[in-house]
Amino acid sequence: MDFLSDFLTKFGAQLQSPTLGFLMGGIVIAALGSQLQIPDAIYKFIVFMLLIKVGLSGGIAIRNSNLTEMLLPALFAVVTGILIVFIGGYTLAKLPKVRTVDALATAGLFGAVSGSTLAAGITVMEAQGMTYEPWAGALYPFMDIPALVTAIVVASIHTSKQRDKYLSHEEYLSQQPVAAGEYPSTRQEYLSQQHGNAGKRVEIWPIVKESLQGSALSALLLGLALGIITRPESVFESFYEPLFRGLLSILMLVMGMEAWSRIGELRKVAQWYAVYALVAPLLHGFIAFGLGMIAHYATGFSPGGVALLAIIAASSSDISGPPTLRAGIPSANPSAYIGASTAVGTPVAIALGIPLYIGLAQALMGS
Repeated sequence: MDFLSDFLTKFGAQLQSPTLGFLMGGIVIAALGSQLQIPDAIYKFIVFMLLIKVGLSGGIAIRNSNLTEMLLPALFAVVTGILIVFIGGYTLAKLPKVRTVDALATAGLFGAVSGSTLAAGITVMEAQGMTYEPWAGALYPFMDIPALVTAIVVASIHTSKQRDKYLSHEEYLSQQPVAAGEYPSTRQEYLSQQHGNAGKRVEIWPIVKESLQGSALSALLLGLALGIITRPESVFESFYEPLFRGLLSILMLVMGMEAWSRIGELRKVAQWYAVYALVAPLLHGFIAFGLGMIAHYATGFSPGGVALLAIIAASSSDISGPPTLRAGIPSANPSAYIGASTAVGTPVAIALGIPLYIGLAQALMGS
């Protein structure tokens, strides 16, 4: 009973943080029909600044730390990202009116990481005085890239199998007209070409390359590299650190307004996406929290690091993920996976996930 009371007290305190307040404020003013707009260029600049700051902090920490301490949490981040995709493939994809490729794209987006949620989690933890390994933010790509790659590869395999099933009915195909100029001149040539395409291997490196070149991950990795190679402490402490919380509050306001605007997109697809987006962030976070606890007892991974790993897992990519999935799974419906992520998943991860995992870590392991 004391544990539950302690946890609820800590959870309630987290809900009063200004970071979450700005998110809810954005949702409220958008619901009231406010015409307030933040230019897209400013939004992208703020995201860049926040991720550079997180990257610099992680790079400085990596330069000054023992990298072996990072191995187990990094491995668990990879496992979590891949596992999230398969969970989505075996749950969301089995629900009525949900196409498998749409489910895999949605799971891939939820397995990928939101830089803004990561920044929000760090801010709330610092405000609570909760310590964590500074390199914990560098776990971002270890979860982000495997999730996106897995989603695209599994979706490609599924599409190839569906194409094979379709092409096995040659009698059916022989009865269908072939438009001049679009297909080979003979039916045998057409079938041969389609069978060849069906057996084509999925290339992994282009997917990884596209993920690495995404704006969010590029900014984070740039900050990491500069933090490791150079000595950016002076500019970090005088410029990036003081601006961090103010910029984050604006970002949360924008994300709140964006979340409300995306609700309409969910009406275009099955209601199961809303259910998934409500449950998935918390489930994914608990999986990562459990793995983080193993790392805590095995290697001394800090309670703050455990909470941050869970926060990363609960998030869903809002910047680099959507364009990567659009290119990698072109047959998937963006209204399904982007609407589910932005309208429901991100608010749940920030408003509920962040205080939940921080409060749980404090109650179980102390701060």
